[in-house]
Amino acid sequence: MRIGLLTEGGYPYATGESGLWCERLVHGLGQHQFDLYALGGAGTPRPLPPNARVARSAHLGGSDIGPAARNLLERTAFGDHRAARRAYGRRERRRFVEAFHRLAVGVCGEDTAGTGENEAAAASGSAFAEGLYALAELARERGGLPGALRSDDAVRTLEAACRAPGARRGAAAAGLPDHLAFAEHLERTLRPLSLDWYAEDALGAADLCHAAAGGTTALPGLLAKRFFGTPLLVTEYGVQLRSHYLSAAGADRSTPLRTLLAALHGRLAAEVYGQAALLTPGNAHARRWQEKCGADRARIRTVHPGMAADRFAEVGEDEESGDPATLVWVGRVEPAKDLIALLHAFAEIRARQPDARLRIVAVPARDPGSGAYLAHIKGLAAQLFPDEAAGAHAVGENPVTFEELGGPEAPTLEDTYASGAVVVLSSVVEGFPASLVEAMFCARATVSTDVGAVVEIIGGTGLVVPPRNPRALADACLALLREPERRHRLGAAARARALELFTVEQNLAAFRGIYLELLSHAPVRHRPGDGVPFAHPAEAHVPGSWAHKAVAAGTGAPDA
Repeated sequence: MRIGLLTEGGYPYATGESGLWCERLVHGLGQHQFDLYALGGAGTPRPLPPNARVARSAHLGGSDIGPAARNLLERTAFGDHRAARRAYGRRERRRFVEAFHRLAVGVCGEDTAGTGENEAAAASGSAFAEGLYALAELARERGGLPGALRSDDAVRTLEAACRAPGARRGAAAAGLPDHLAFAEHLERTLRPLSLDWYAEDALGAADLCHAAAGGTTALPGLLAKRFFGTPLLVTEYGVQLRSHYLSAAGADRSTPLRTLLAALHGRLAAEVYGQAALLTPGNAHARRWQEKCGADRARIRTVHPGMAADRFAEVGEDEESGDPATLVWVGRVEPAKDLIALLHAFAEIRARQPDARLRIVAVPARDPGSGAYLAHIKGLAAQLFPDEAAGAHAVGENPVTFEELGGPEAPTLEDTYASGAVVVLSSVVEGFPASLVEAMFCARATVSTDVGAVVEIIGGTGLVVPPRNPRALADACLALLREPERRHRLGAAARARALELFTVEQNLAAFRGIYLELLSHAPVRHRPGDGVPFAHPAEAHVPGSWAHKAVAAGTGAPDA
């Protein structure tokens, strides 16, 4: 079958976990044809297998692009550039205002869409969907939507919706700066509506649309279902709505603006979840988010991320590897990882087991602000653990070391996990922590805080403690450091669980079955050039001389 794979900021243009997952999917399901539709794609794509091609890509740009770049963007990515640059006439303006009014009423209406708690919530969700699809149809027929969304008509319509009876309290308090900022954000969010992807030879040719994330990434899939009836499959390993709520980018925004933005992304998530033929969250934590946003439980199926286990095989078979007194932490150095609590817990561990050591191995981060937090953590470690020396004339050494993955001390992940006896995760916020699965592949016992999908991943093969509790974290680590047999037993169980649930093979097997299931329920569509359906019946492929004779004779059926 032909799969329209929808990505944003990832495969085939970028690396990262989402890109690796898509790459494994495309390579692993070679019997299907993958047409890649990449939002945010820029640069040279990565090499693709014979069953995949980049059908369309669009660099949607950011909020700070200049007029020349915006003009080029609209000419190259938003369909017919002449229609996109031409001002709407009276009829188109009226049509736009009516559609935008419905969408704005849906955003500003009280309560969360899709919960079904009252008729007002359902009406708001319905208004949002009606406005969204009306804008999409206008963009498909006439173009010009990006400019219209930045127009005075849009701002005035939004202001009226915010002050209408029944609007959210936070939205009613919004002022003109909030309306302008929200209109700009909305225009960026809805840019996929103006792409030239919605044609019979583009997404109209796909048998199935598979969105690699929700939110904006799934918008083309929503329109493909609207225009062509194409089934939509949405995979979320990190819930887009949750990421929006936790993003630090909006910390300086006003409360009314944050209210409007949260409502917009909540409505969009509810519409995606409501229209998808099937949702495949990567864990139960993401599944609960989807259900809270109104997703039908019957159309949700958890498919754990697939991770390559081969690279960790050698470490996992050696239970005696690693320093029995060393704790290992691996991840991005950021406040959500709560390394402050980890250092305080290690101070208590050192007081009760003086030979204990802690390796903090940082994964290289692209966030420029991570350096300040790392410097703060290093300063705290220097205060809690002054360099220790055996004598007055010896050089001291700190029991906490800070290293970077890929450096001489930690060249690879497998070397890092193999160096210690226990792997620690101290986060206060997590989604699906891949470092835990990697540690389990290496047969390492783990101590983790109870956040995100940790309990689902561990499943009784490690110790789990409450977050922000250094005493509990210290007690759990000491229990494993002092009981080698228990540590090895938990590590072996962890490896067996990881090999059963979190490998690439189980992930591919799940999607192989899901693709066939969704296509079996989809309406049959015949396109020009497809040929006559069932020209070669299934029995013609059964080994045997009678089948070959039938096909050779051109009868299309076996001899009687």
